[in-house]
Amino acid sequence: MTPLGEKIRQLRRERGVSQKDMAEAIGVSPAYLSALEHGRRGVPNWSLIQKIIGYFNIIWDEAEEFQQIAEASHPTVRVDTAGLSPAATELANLLARTIGRLDEAEIQTLILRIRKAVKDR
Repeated sequence: MTPLGEKIRQLRRERGVSQKDMAEAIGVSPAYLSALEHGRRGVPNWSLIQKIIGYFNIIWDEAEEFQQIAEASHPTVRVDTAGLSPAATELANLLARTIGRLDEAEIQTLILRIRKAVKDR
């Protein structure tokens, strides 16, 4: 599941909406919405993201946060390390090989450390 899929599922459940009803309202198939929630589809286009935001009546800061969540939800990631250091390539490959063996706490720790390292620059 992607962060976007998790958020959509959370919003649907909070509002007591079925996938079928939501899918019909935003103009997609229930199968597509299910695949989006489960991370088997890439990030939807801007137009569909806006339809989802409108469907849930998300405004202002929450809408911006929703868009950021969508941008961070590509289920298939490609990392191009051409022109970077050997250590950068090693890091990308190490993460690709081992991410499935990390528990949630370890993943959250790495996310926070990387965000801090990037923010401090």
